[in-house]
Amino acid sequence: MVNNMWISKVKIKDFRNYEEQEIELNENVNVFYGENAQGKTNIIEAIFLCSMGKSFRAKQDKEMIRLNCNNAIVEVEYNKTDRDGKIKIQIGNRKNILVNGVKIKKLSELLGNLNVVIFTPDDINILKGGPQNRRRFLDIMISQLKPNYMHNLSLYTKTLEQRNNYLRQIKEEQKSEEMLDIWDEELAKYAIVISNYRKEFMEKIKNKIKKIHNEITDNKEDINIEYITECDEKEKYLNLLKQRRKLDIIKGYTTKGIHRDDFNICINDRELSVYGSQGQHRTAMLSLKLSEVNIVEEEIGEKPILLLDDFMSELDEKRRNHFLKKINDTQVIITCTDKIDIENKNILIYNVKDGKVYRGGI
Repeated sequence: MVNNMWISKVKIKDFRNYEEQEIELNENVNVFYGENAQGKTNIIEAIFLCSMGKSFRAKQDKEMIRLNCNNAIVEVEYNKTDRDGKIKIQIGNRKNILVNGVKIKKLSELLGNLNVVIFTPDDINILKGGPQNRRRFLDIMISQLKPNYMHNLSLYTKTLEQRNNYLRQIKEEQKSEEMLDIWDEELAKYAIVISNYRKEFMEKIKNKIKKIHNEITDNKEDINIEYITECDEKEKYLNLLKQRRKLDIIKGYTTKGIHRDDFNICINDRELSVYGSQGQHRTAMLSLKLSEVNIVEEEIGEKPILLLDDFMSELDEKRRNHFLKKINDTQVIITCTDKIDIENKNILIYNVKDGKVYRGGI
């Protein structure tokens, strides 16, 4: 039996356009409605921040601090089957993260405490945009479930930067090429760990997405997803780095690695990115996200919290109804411009106006 994880309270202070706000949530559906630019998405962002330790839209933490303020505080209280918890994040000159009152040293200690799956209108860019969007999708999903993944990813990124710096030094200062062997070995070590995690999760998505997509499209579309990497074997990747060494020195950066990985989706054996219509992109995106929900649920034995930021407007009625059927017994936090009513759901409605939240609407 799958149990419910849910957020009972969100507190924000000097965060985005909020001076101070405390919001109580129910464990089913919570709707925040209001006109654009009033602060609805900021609530979703605050919850996501407490789950992942960073925003899904801000490049820098300081963007989340209210104008003319030095610090912002976000706090989330949540319930899980085996425990209750509290996450508090303070953003200022530096970021402090406290889990149940204890300050953590590494981001990996935060990940996995509060599992969320987020749906935003920008999600269409996961499939339509460049490979970095698809890698980010994988990174967010896997790191919530396997905090060690994020640890290896940050070590890989650090090593990649150091290798790139050294490539430029070879070019500009005639440093010895032989030293690159050390960076190559380090890079390959982390790349294989990350590649294995990604392959494992892509396999899980592959198994889920077919059935989900068939249901959404009334068996009219067959979907296939394929992971593209050149880092699945350490020796193979080390050889590739050696082959590309001269080119890497000329360019001043590492041209091959898991930072170039991608995945490809085909509908009825035709590449979605080339031949897919807008509707097919949206349906494939929905199938991908619902697969993510299923995988998180299987991995942790609880349903993740769903954050739907203006997502309903992206779906026609048929897709919307299919989606809502799929998310029973899950806490859902929805933002939208108009009040919505969802059949057979216990709903708590809030109106958001000028950085203030009014329960029951006004």
